[in-house]
Amino acid sequence: MASRELNAAKDIASAAGMEDHRLVRLPDFREASDIRSVNLAGKPDVYIPGRNGVFYSLAASFAEEVGADLIVGGHNRDDARVFADATPSFFLQLQQALWAGSPALKKRRTKILLPLSRMSKATVVKLASSLNVPLDLTWSCHGKGRDHCWNCEGCRARTAAFTKAGTIDPLMATRRTGNVQ
Repeated sequence: MASRELNAAKDIASAAGMEDHRLVRLPDFREASDIRSVNLAGKPDVYIPGRNGVFYSLAASFAEEVGADLIVGGHNRDDARVFADATPSFFLQLQQALWAGSPALKKRRTKILLPLSRMSKATVVKLASSLNVPLDLTWSCHGKGRDHCWNCEGCRARTAAFTKAGTIDPLMATRRTGNVQ
């Protein structure tokens, strides 16, 4: 994970008043662009094999620890078009697997909830703007720099989503005025 993405996650957790924001290091995770395997041909450069299975298993471990009824993810409809492990089918089967592996989660009927899964990125941006979500704290760049590159797929998708939503991206506004964080 790029250090800027990690900082954004910390900033958002703090802004949301999270009491227990945990960092789990997964140094052996590699993106398809770093792996260069014929098995990953055609996958986006940022694809990480098994990523959501690992992330949600960690979330399930935490949910069991604290007795949570829900595991909430922020995947949108556009994610499912690109990544098989962001589809409703994947999450339905994963929930069943988590219940099979944890009698406590099964007893609580802990569910994976994906409230944005039927929305496009643009619809999510519009909703977030209407709810005053601090979008200036978010990170979309796949680059390793301190600031968004505005050229990678993540930056282009962000720009397109804000444009389609008819919303000004606070990061672009900051960029125009030269007040980069």
